[in-house]
Amino acid sequence: MSDTTHAPLSSLELAHHCVQFALDKKALDPIILDLNNISTICDYLVIFSAQSEPQIKAIVNAVEKTVKDEYGRHPLAVDGFPTSQWVVMDYGDVMVHVFHEDKRGVYALEDLWSDAPQVRVIKED
Repeated sequence: MSDTTHAPLSSLELAHHCVQFALDKKALDPIILDLNNISTICDYLVIFSAQSEPQIKAIVNAVEKTVKDEYGRHPLAVDGFPTSQWVVMDYGDVMVHVFHEDKRGVYALEDLWSDAPQVRVIKED
């Protein structure tokens, strides 16, 4: 067993990394909402869309594996299944929602949290 030390990661850095890992799997329309001053549920809400159930699974697996491998962070919980067309990953300070593009508008989290400032998503090449 290796003794790997990971650098501390701020909530905002984790949110941005989750976006990058999801974009690697062709996630659509990523947004980061800053809930720091309006909710105790988490610091940041990250939302993506996917075009199919296999893509939802690929995005969730990529985010979970890469965050674990690179930063030593495991989600506190993962709820939902690709067949439900919505999966949420709870990292405590960051919540990651992956929706099928047909379901994202139904749940409208962006509208629910419309008072939350939107953080600029930085897309790396």
